[in-house]
Amino acid sequence: MNNEVTGTIKPSKETNSKGHFSVRMIAITGITAAVYMAATLAIAPLSYGAIQLRFSEIMVLLAFIDPAYAAGLILGCAMSNLFSTVGMIDVIFGTLGTVVAVIGIIKSKKLFVATLWPTVSMLVVTVGICIGTGLPYVPTLITVMLGEFAVVTCLGYPIFKTIMKNEKLVETLKIKK
Repeated sequence: MNNEVTGTIKPSKETNSKGHFSVRMIAITGITAAVYMAATLAIAPLSYGAIQLRFSEIMVLLAFIDPAYAAGLILGCAMSNLFSTVGMIDVIFGTLGTVVAVIGIIKSKKLFVATLWPTVSMLVVTVGICIGTGLPYVPTLITVMLGEFAVVTCLGYPIFKTIMKNEKLVETLKIKK
């Protein structure tokens, strides 16, 4: 919680007494980013371009369980996009898309609605793809959105629905306890 008067952060499990992030939170952020990046690069040809199935995107639903995953997911996306076929353009637009998706996921009350935000965020991601490749926006948007919907909603939703039924697993996945 921010202190309105001093602008400092009150100590919690995520921060130390001076308001700096704890070693635990830094480690969780780093691990989340590394797993996202490894999963993206493992199938790199499918992770980039106008037709993509980025299976690491299922991880963005972790922000539905705990918003503290957001930093690691955004960092993982930015690092992964350094290897994109459109380079720095994807770092900017792809990462901005992840920010939009994660904010929507965090604000969602229903898991199914949360799974739709990454597809909506493709409105931003596609701009970068089109700038970097010269492809037309609407057809590219359709293919990128279909890929994101297939991965996050069609695959991620049943996976996370199952996870959400297991209270012990959900509690284990929560960073802020």
